[in-house]
Amino acid sequence: MKLWKGRFSKEATSSADAFNASIGFDQRLYKQDILGSIAHAAMLGKQGIITSKEAEEIRLSLLELLHEIEAGDVEFTVEREDIHMNIESILTERIGDAGKRLHTARSRNDQVATDLRLYQKEIIDEILSLLSRLSETLRELSQRHKETVMPGYTHLQRAQPVTLSLHLLAYDQMFSRDIDRFRDCRKRTDSLPLGSGALAGTTYPIDRAYVAKELGFSAICENTMDAVSDRDFAIEFISCCAMTMMHLSRFCEELVLWSSTEFGFIEMDDAFSTGSSIMPQKKNPDMAELIRGKTGRVYGDLMALLTIMKSLPLAYNKDMQEDKPPLFDAGDTLRDCLSIFIDVISTMDVCTARMEVAAKSGFMNATDAADYLVKKGLPFRDCHEIIGRMVLSCIETNKAIDEMTLAEFAEFSELFEEDIFEAIDIRKRATR
Repeated sequence: MKLWKGRFSKEATSSADAFNASIGFDQRLYKQDILGSIAHAAMLGKQGIITSKEAEEIRLSLLELLHEIEAGDVEFTVEREDIHMNIESILTERIGDAGKRLHTARSRNDQVATDLRLYQKEIIDEILSLLSRLSETLRELSQRHKETVMPGYTHLQRAQPVTLSLHLLAYDQMFSRDIDRFRDCRKRTDSLPLGSGALAGTTYPIDRAYVAKELGFSAICENTMDAVSDRDFAIEFISCCAMTMMHLSRFCEELVLWSSTEFGFIEMDDAFSTGSSIMPQKKNPDMAELIRGKTGRVYGDLMALLTIMKSLPLAYNKDMQEDKPPLFDAGDTLRDCLSIFIDVISTMDVCTARMEVAAKSGFMNATDAADYLVKKGLPFRDCHEIIGRMVLSCIETNKAIDEMTLAEFAEFSELFEEDIFEAIDIRKRATR
């Protein structure tokens, strides 16, 4: 039987129940729902809204139910719609009237908002831990490769020599910004909606500060209508996930390129690679490719929730039931991608010799040659033209800039002296 059956003279059809129910996806909020209910019951008992005996009976029964759910001994039903009504119905079956009093001074509207914020704080903490591990991994790798010279690229064309350390630390900067964004998002998530009721609060003498402390919230949602209808915190969270996935995807694109025969800069560990069902020689960077692909999935999660919320009047609307699938999916996807990505980069083999050979081709010391002439007093635009003509000549003679003789340099400018060879040394340029 529905907990709201009093107003209705007819039972919902099975198809309506199935369409209306969210238990298929919101059951994962069982822990947050039970912890929120325990704190709410304790507050009701403290305030004398229910008896202290009833509050304790509710607490013990909910803790028992929590253990049973975690043990896989509880089956939720579609007829009870969602995780809130499933838990309350089971509780009422076990302890009777005390269970019926649990919902005093609250609504499913403020209840689900509380559950979501509790969940989101937990998943943010997991993601922050993984991002910190990723940052540590990148910094350890960068320390090992401070002398590893490789080509730096713009437009995917070889541009200037850099170290692998510099390249890795560029991504570390991106992930550091991601850490800051998630921390900021957590601050805005960390406000308690419970006590807002359906939208206009409650006439009962509740103590929201007490509940906030019990549940570990640092603040209380001030406006009751906003508290139950706000999903900015969830949109912001998925946006943070999308940004981090974008950074992972950029890195993965480079790993895919680097592991190709054409580049040959890295080799993925066998444990994080796959083969071909038809071509025996293949070793595919599928982990990196999957992360790259899953980025679009998280972008879709963000667009889904933005679209759900875009035209909703205040306060709560049933549309908002659809907030959970994109929220859960974005968090799960990012967490899984970060975890596997850390393993991928910490086990890959870096082909340092191949990187250095690549760094010595493509005229990547051309800018250094131009800078040399600038230091001799020529305007940069003149230097740019001179070195451009020099590069063209080298292409025609199939020669690298650092293979030229001093006499050949002098054909382009009398300012070139013996120290030009030190100025255009790839290794010195990249590691200084």
